[in-house]
Amino acid sequence: MTTAPSLRTFSFGGGWQSMAALVLAAQGRIDFRTFLFANVGADSENPATLRYFEQYAAPYAAAHGLDLIELHRETKNGTETIRQRIMRSNGSRQTIPVFLTNGKPGSRVCTKEFKILVTGAWLQAHGATADNRATVAMGISLDEIGRANESKAMPYERLVYPLLELKVRRADCPRIIRSAGLPVPPKSSCDFCPMRKIPEWQAMHEQDSERFARACEVEDTINAHLTAKGKPPVFLTRTGRPLRQLFKAGAQIPLFDTDEEGCDSGWCWT
Repeated sequence: MTTAPSLRTFSFGGGWQSMAALVLAAQGRIDFRTFLFANVGADSENPATLRYFEQYAAPYAAAHGLDLIELHRETKNGTETIRQRIMRSNGSRQTIPVFLTNGKPGSRVCTKEFKILVTGAWLQAHGATADNRATVAMGISLDEIGRANESKAMPYERLVYPLLELKVRRADCPRIIRSAGLPVPPKSSCDFCPMRKIPEWQAMHEQDSERFARACEVEDTINAHLTAKGKPPVFLTRTGRPLRQLFKAGAQIPLFDTDEEGCDSGWCWT
């Protein structure tokens, strides 16, 4: 029995590194022709990221013979987004790594269930197995080398880091993207991601109040559930204060961001 050729795919997150990789692939500098974008939901992902995907990334990929495939989490009840899971469960399924009252992040399943397993389902449907592993490239740049960890691969995949091999830093990505005549994409992340830094929350509060209010609603919904259970609240920042109270007139705005946890999976923020 003939074994199917091993798949070679790139995990496309919609940010600087992923878009730079798409350009490098079009230029023949990295050997990947299939890019997989696990879309966590139009109500969850940065709207600017989704607009960029539709207006620039997808047309560019098509023009250069690259497959840029958009994936979604599918359940027996249809497509599920991260925000839907939280809101439909009235906050009982937190899903995201909210911060506890001691400033430590809680458990996270968002990346695994809405990115890793969604991509994994596609890989396995296209022949990836433990005996015929797919090569999955991650968009980690040289300045983020600490996020690279081949041991986190699923049994049906092998993780590789082509940007590290080319010694590409995050700061190099805008130049690479612009060299293709493309604008630089916005930073990709969920609207309510607790890994967002304080200045980013403040910018959202000042520049997109509706989006900020939706993030506050997620935090409020989770805490309403916890309060009903007699449990302490959680937060979308490590400040120990509700998000909607951080930037009120007269309130002290945190000047320093002490986040040292970050998201080290390599699937987000790239």
